[in-house]
Amino acid sequence: MKTIATAALALGLIGGAAMAASETEDVRLLAAGSLRDVMTDIAAEFSAGTGIAVSTDYGPSGLLRERIEGGEAAGVFASANMAHPEALSEAGLAGEVVMFARNRLCAIAQDNVEVTPGTLLAVMLDESTRLGTSTPGADPSGDYAWALFARAEQVEPGAEAALAAKALQLTGGPDSAPAPEGRNTYAWVMDEDRADLFLTYCTNAMLAAREKPGLQIVQLPEALSVGADYGLAVLAGAPETAIAFAGYILSPEGQDILAAHGFSAPGTESGVSE
Repeated sequence: MKTIATAALALGLIGGAAMAASETEDVRLLAAGSLRDVMTDIAAEFSAGTGIAVSTDYGPSGLLRERIEGGEAAGVFASANMAHPEALSEAGLAGEVVMFARNRLCAIAQDNVEVTPGTLLAVMLDESTRLGTSTPGADPSGDYAWALFARAEQVEPGAEAALAAKALQLTGGPDSAPAPEGRNTYAWVMDEDRADLFLTYCTNAMLAAREKPGLQIVQLPEALSVGADYGLAVLAGAPETAIAFAGYILSPEGQDILAAHGFSAPGTESGVSE
């Protein structure tokens, strides 16, 4: 895998000849919902330093990919997995894809649920537990939950099918109920008592617990641990300012902001996972 330095150089080479544009043209970012807080901060720092405005639009990565495939214009795509930007790259709709951050899956649980990392699988499998997930296919968080179910099969035969059958796909889909403006999606879902336990990114779990005191954050045991690699791509036809913004995300400054928000950033020594 490329180092951050060589990745930034590769991004600079993508479009250098093909993406001629005004040096002050605005950048449009489409990014995974789990990046809302950190990318808002990164965009603000980039704009403050360059004078280049960045407009942001957040949502499930799979649905953002479909919008790009449908012809929607944007400059940079930041996905919660590698597969969606790689599909765009293979179709000629984006340049080279760079892994720019890592996350991992955690569970959040209501305060009345008795659960530890060691009992997590048993609690998820319990018939009385309402298990919430995001929507696979549309949202990588849902795909990662299904990857956890596959790992659970190695621990307890039959667990994969049982978990997939009972999982409530509450977020991230085209028809999912949106959280009210200003609310964290996962804090809102738990506040509405729509699940006893919900599988989401650890960074989302921290934000949800901050908004809804009493929520438990449960780390996955090693046997169930699932990591998430986030992919970044400059889209075809984007202005050169988009390349500059992508380079800032990969810069030490951008990577430090990612780490400060709990992500594991390849350009730093800290974050939620290795």
